[in-house]
Amino acid sequence: MQTSNATSLTSRHVAVIGAGASGLVAARELRREGHQVVVFEKDSQIGGTWVYTPQVETDPLGLDPTRQIVHSSLYKSLRTNLPRESMGFMDYPFVPRAGEGSDPRRFPGHAEVLKYLQDFAREFGIGEMVRFECEVVSVEMVDNKKLKVKSKRRRLDGDDDLLDEVFDAVVVCNGHFTQPRIAEIPGINLWPGKQTHSHNYRTPEPFRDKVVILIGSSASAMDISLEIGGIAKEVHIASRSVADDTCEKQAGCDNIWLHSMIESAHKDGSVAFRDGNSIIADIILHCTGYKYCFPFLKTNGIVTVDDNRVGPLYKHVFPPIFAPQLSFVGLPYRNIPFPSFEIQSKWIAGVLSDRIVLPSQEDMMEDVNTLYSTLEDSGVPKHHTHNMGDTMSDYSVWVASLCQCPCFEEWRIQMFYETVKRLHANPKTLRDEWEDDNLLLQAREDFSKYI
Repeated sequence: MQTSNATSLTSRHVAVIGAGASGLVAARELRREGHQVVVFEKDSQIGGTWVYTPQVETDPLGLDPTRQIVHSSLYKSLRTNLPRESMGFMDYPFVPRAGEGSDPRRFPGHAEVLKYLQDFAREFGIGEMVRFECEVVSVEMVDNKKLKVKSKRRRLDGDDDLLDEVFDAVVVCNGHFTQPRIAEIPGINLWPGKQTHSHNYRTPEPFRDKVVILIGSSASAMDISLEIGGIAKEVHIASRSVADDTCEKQAGCDNIWLHSMIESAHKDGSVAFRDGNSIIADIILHCTGYKYCFPFLKTNGIVTVDDNRVGPLYKHVFPPIFAPQLSFVGLPYRNIPFPSFEIQSKWIAGVLSDRIVLPSQEDMMEDVNTLYSTLEDSGVPKHHTHNMGDTMSDYSVWVASLCQCPCFEEWRIQMFYETVKRLHANPKTLRDEWEDDNLLLQAREDFSKYI
């Protein structure tokens, strides 16, 4: 990988799919690099997953392919699980701003994040690049150099306008919090209770006076278990991340228990855990994450989603065979999302302008295969391929160095890891009590350059 010696930058016609956080910053970076950009957004506004709706899907598990899909997975009470200082784009700080309905808390509610994204789009004129209520139906390669994008837009009379266009490149930014992953439970087909996924959780009311089994141990699982615990009869959390003999009451909670994973479900309504306990439950709530899903991509099986591994992708961004015409922003998780989107977008924009040169297709595939072998040798499941974890910092520094741009500030990284640690130790108080004044001072000093 190297920087090009080209004396002038190439301007390309680029389609961005999605106007959530990743699509917005991708559009900005592409235009900064001199590209012509069209953003396709099937909703009527920007924000992606940060647009809250009380609407839920007709299939509470999200398994019916004919269901009317709801994009957002926000629940009404959701607050960020990272402090706003670390969340924001690097040159557009996520600081409290005056205005009606503003939420100045360090861990604000989802409406404040949406407002921030709206302000960001307004500040950089991104809205003029977006085609609203315009859904991408298919993306396919033509002539090995271009990509044909077929889209549809609903007319006032209810019919769809279909449009075929050819672009030099397509950047996929459609998010990955829409298609639920469901836990596999032996005997579940005979179990008579109700099941739902957190994608369709909005408020705790449907769980009032119920015995609930919640599967999962993510930040949202912890939030939801505490919220449901306020009105449910009992909440039993089943987690793969605890020992098989675990059965303990959650500290400070009279009706919430932590168990090892579910062993089996039965037609008498009982659910057995690996810890040997069994309970009669009314509802199983799957807080088990999401699948990457790109139903519009037509690549003849070259780019696939296999057990939640999107691949083959060079550094989680470029499919070697289709690089640089096709790229993805925002696949890695357990990182600092918005700044990570920003750095990946700078990389893509620089490659498309010929300012940054990718390795050969063969070298990129070799790198991908090396990653897969390393993960396998380390015992990392395939579905954790895009889990950054401890590699977040090294990855981001590497990409930023290619772009010749600043990477995350050290305080931002420290704030992220400190928050993750405290999230599991103090889920009830994390958002309103903190001990990182030194990091907060560093953040405010850096923000002064942009405010």
